[in-house]
Amino acid sequence: MTNIEKLKNTNECQGCNLVGLDLSEMDLNNTILKNANLRGSDLSRTFLFGANLSGANLSGTDLRCSDLNSADLRQADLREADLSNADLSEADLSEANLQGAILIGTDLRWTDLYNTNLSEANLTKSNLSGADLTEANLTNANLTEANLSRADVSKADLTNTNLTNAITTDIIGT
Repeated sequence: MTNIEKLKNTNECQGCNLVGLDLSEMDLNNTILKNANLRGSDLSRTFLFGANLSGANLSGTDLRCSDLNSADLRQADLREADLSNADLSEADLSEANLQGAILIGTDLRWTDLYNTNLSEANLTKSNLSGADLTEANLTNANLTEANLSRADVSKADLTNTNLTNAITTDIIGT
């Protein structure tokens, strides 16, 4: 059975090699893809609600307009991934690497971004209200017009972060 067949038949493919595959528009809600290698894959418009992608390699992956609400992405590698207009609300991205990721218009409400690397990420017009950005690295990140209301930025590195027209009402830790 191929990895893609295993994924479709069992909703689980831990540690699988799924590099460069077109998985766009698939229903992968609650799927277990822990430590899977999805580098460069197309997951645009994919349903990944509650999926376990902890430790997965998603670098360079297309996740535009995907539903990752409540997904587990702890320690995932999302460098240079495109998450524009994706729903990551209430997801756990703690200790994930999103260096250089594109998160334009992304829903990150109440998301756990503790100790996450968001350096050089583009978060223009993203909604980070209520997000936990404690100890996050936001060096050179673009947060133009982002909503940071009620977000916790305690001990976050905001060096050279662009906060032009960002909403910072009731922000914690500044």
